[in-house]
Amino acid sequence: TMFSTLHIAEKTTGSRGSLALLRWALVVIFLWFGCMKFTSYEAMGIAPLMKNSPIMSWIPAVFGVQGGSYFIGTVELATVAALIIGAFNKTASALGAAMSCLTYAVTLTFFLSTPGVAEPTAGGFPAISAGTGQFLLKDLVLLAASACLLLASIRTADA
Repeated sequence: TMFSTLHIAEKTTGSRGSLALLRWALVVIFLWFGCMKFTSYEAMGIAPLMKNSPIMSWIPAVFGVQGGSYFIGTVELATVAALIIGAFNKTASALGAAMSCLTYAVTLTFFLSTPGVAEPTAGGFPAISAGTGQFLLKDLVLLAASACLLLASIRTADA
C-alpha cells in the first residue's frame, strides 16, 4: 500500500540542529499566540480575521467571539503539545508539523478576505498595510518552517 512506503522520521543530511531550531521556534510562537487567545484583547483582535474568512467565519458564529478565540487557542496549544512530543516521537512530529502547516496555510488566505490588507494610499495590493498586511505576511515564513519540519518528518522509502 501507499502507506507502507512512508517512514515517519526527521531525516536530513548534516546536522539536525536546524530542525530543532525550527521546532522550538514554532513551539514558542504557538504557545505565546495560543495563550493570548484566552484574553479578550486577542479575541477582539482576531474577530475581524475570523468574521471575514470564508474558512473560519463559522467559528465565531458557533462559539461567539471569545469562545471562537478559546477554540483557536486550544487548537494552537494542541499544536504545541504535538510539536513538543514530536521531539521524541516520529508520528507526533509529523502531526505537529502538519497542524502548523494547516494553520499558516489558512491564515495566509486572510490576504484574500480581510479588509485592510492592501494599502490604498500606495495603490492597493501588492502594497500591504503596516498593520494587518505585514502581520499576515510573516505567516509565509512560518509556513515554510512548518513545511521543512513536515518534509523532514515524512520521507518516502527510496529517499
